[in-house]
Amino acid sequence: MTQNLPARIERITWARFDRLTRALAQKILASGFRPEAIVAIARGGLAPARVLADELELAAVSTLRIAHYWQAEKLFRARIIDPLVTAVEGRRILLVDDVADTGETFAAALRHLSEKKPAEVKTAVVLYKTTSSFRPDYYAMRIKRWRWTLFPWAINEDVGGFLRAMKPPPTSLEEVARRLHERGLRLTPRLLTRLVVRHLPALETVATRRDP
Repeated sequence: MTQNLPARIERITWARFDRLTRALAQKILASGFRPEAIVAIARGGLAPARVLADELELAAVSTLRIAHYWQAEKLFRARIIDPLVTAVEGRRILLVDDVADTGETFAAALRHLSEKKPAEVKTAVVLYKTTSSFRPDYYAMRIKRWRWTLFPWAINEDVGGFLRAMKPPPTSLEEVARRLHERGLRLTPRLLTRLVVRHLPALETVATRRDP
């Protein structure tokens, strides 16, 4: 039995992320909203914010960091770790993250931003899960049935967390691949081997022998 893993895992490739984020930019442009600056919620919002800045022709990109998940585990209620230091008073702001999942991250970010007195704040995500308590103003794709979405910048972190969470511990590379496949996640043998070597030392000998 595979326990302690999300029931479903969907991998988002770089190519798909790029298509979705540029489509998101077109939605923002079509709405008539013209932000004067982007604020990215780090870390997940960093890559989407950069693509949106390109499409919206904006140079002003700032960040604030909120901690919520680490290695695919929810650690605590979303909280500000690194506050926004850029002055945004009186400016139109686009607040960006990769996904609206529970809504807690956006709630914390918007509370923090309100203290900075911007003129207007709109929110944007690549993926909006309808299970979220917060609905962003803009999103590229809506997900009705919850699953873990694995972005390309978090493969080592998230899959590493999945591997260590497997109970009972896997005894072979094939078993690891099967358990992940049961959740909808397929990785190339080379990538899977690299992750197993890094995160499951007990299987390192087996993995390195198969892929020298």
